[in-house]
Amino acid sequence: MLRTHASHELNAKLTGQKVTVAGWVDRRRDHGGLIFIDVRDRSGVVQVVFNPTLAPEVHQAAGDLRSEFVVQVTGVVSKRPSGTENPRLPTGEIEIPAESLIILNTSETPPFYINEDVAVDENLRLKYRYLDMRKPRVRDIMLLRHRVTHFMRNYFDELGFVEVETPVLGKSTPEGARDYLVPSRVHAGKFYALPQSPQQMKQLLMVGGLEKYYQIAKCFRDEDTRADRQPEFTQLDVEMSFIEEEDMIRLAEELLTRMTREMLPDKKFTTPFPRITCTEAMERYGSDKPDLRFDMHIGDVTEIVAQSEFGVFKNTAASGGRIKAIAMPGCGGYSRQELAGLTELAQTFGAKGLLPLALGEADSMDALGMEQIKSVAAKYLSIEQVRQMAQKTGAKPGDLLVFVADKNDVATSALGKLRQEMGLRLGLAAPDHFAFAWITDFPLMEWNAEMNRWHATHHPFTAPVDADIPLLDTTPDKAMSRAYDIVLNGYELGGGSIRIHRAWLQKKIFQVMSYGDAEITERFGHLLEAFSYGAPPHGGIALGLDRLVMLFAGADNIRETIPFPKNQNAADLLFGAPDTVSETQMKELHIELREE
Repeated sequence: MLRTHASHELNAKLTGQKVTVAGWVDRRRDHGGLIFIDVRDRSGVVQVVFNPTLAPEVHQAAGDLRSEFVVQVTGVVSKRPSGTENPRLPTGEIEIPAESLIILNTSETPPFYINEDVAVDENLRLKYRYLDMRKPRVRDIMLLRHRVTHFMRNYFDELGFVEVETPVLGKSTPEGARDYLVPSRVHAGKFYALPQSPQQMKQLLMVGGLEKYYQIAKCFRDEDTRADRQPEFTQLDVEMSFIEEEDMIRLAEELLTRMTREMLPDKKFTTPFPRITCTEAMERYGSDKPDLRFDMHIGDVTEIVAQSEFGVFKNTAASGGRIKAIAMPGCGGYSRQELAGLTELAQTFGAKGLLPLALGEADSMDALGMEQIKSVAAKYLSIEQVRQMAQKTGAKPGDLLVFVADKNDVATSALGKLRQEMGLRLGLAAPDHFAFAWITDFPLMEWNAEMNRWHATHHPFTAPVDADIPLLDTTPDKAMSRAYDIVLNGYELGGGSIRIHRAWLQKKIFQVMSYGDAEITERFGHLLEAFSYGAPPHGGIALGLDRLVMLFAGADNIRETIPFPKNQNAADLLFGAPDTVSETQMKELHIELREE
């Protein structure tokens, strides 16, 4: 080894012992005759002193040191002079007077400061990701990611699960998003597809009798990126045989509970995790992944104001729409400019407009009078109606009620997104709180108007509730699924379901989704055939590893948690991918590009 100790191993107990450290020059300070540098390695920094009276040649060589030079230094651990200790550093009591110095490598001037926590353009950071990783924040997230995956592996190993790597080159089958395709050189005109998930593979492992499977799996989806989405991502994939919903929910909940308590002991959360139906989540919070760290729920006030003379309310109700509202605590004194900003925000979320109604200050809603209500709709409402709407939304004096009047799904969705954004802006989400929840009772099918066909709410391998199977022939949208999602602080951590394990039922689902017999055989014949050989009842779950680490780290997006992520345009700025390839490669793959 080129060093005897890493930084975290150095302390005052080693005073008088000769050590060798190696790392990067984090900072250099020239104080007259003495030169100080902080040597940084993965575990931290330690101060090294170059004294011309102790080692003149070494001191002279230290004059050439610059930030990010790679060095090896040998010296005897010494206590810092009284009054110069640095309590912010684990090594702040000591320093190493250098007896020898070897410059292992020099460095160009970095394109951004590594030893300072200053804002840097993300694209620049990603282009020089290997430098970005030297920053403590990024380094700590990478180490956290390691700890999370290590915990997962230990947890499932203790329970007798088998880790299996499934293929990356597979067959293109419809699973919700666009596939990434890989052309075959050997089979002209044919393509592999990168897996959107190991869904069919893990089900076939259950047919194969492994019974308990898990994998830290790479997945690929060709879809637009966003803060919590990447073209390639990692998920914890789990599947079990001979189980029901409660078994998988209990398994995943125990994993997340133990992991959170061990890694984030200061986080507060409720166990068992609350359970909310999909319908309740949408109606109350406008989202199937609600942030439950704060309430601020949606209230349907249609019946209260439908008969009012206020045109927007009256006309919306008459046309079959809904009038919905949320209460923003303490925002009753918003200025016109602030209210205009809220309206613009709601419009970006799909609302045509936003109607504000400010509640004045009073000891209680019963003490509030109409003279304290500020809104263009106030003269069309009674104080009793205002109190009823306050009860529906949880509003109190001093709050601001905002209304969206539109079709039910538009009003719900817009207010749900507004609720999430304003809850964060107003600081309603306690930073030390984790709000886990299970979302259950999803519909099995949804109508896709654009494609004029039914499609699976989750994926086509999700089992329906047994009692609802007859509905597949008449009203597929009424059939409920055996699916469950786990959410945390407004993000979907993952989802799973009990799977279909009988060939006739799986084929029936494909037929409801308007696949013809020939297409079913071509795309899914292997699965149906496998189910004909005694497939056991089984189910599973997949948790987004990148997203989980993001929430554990308190990061803003999953790009922070991935060693070499793509940027917002799905480009790899470090390697310059995607990129063109040579004509020779194209010919070998039987591909020809044509300009449109």
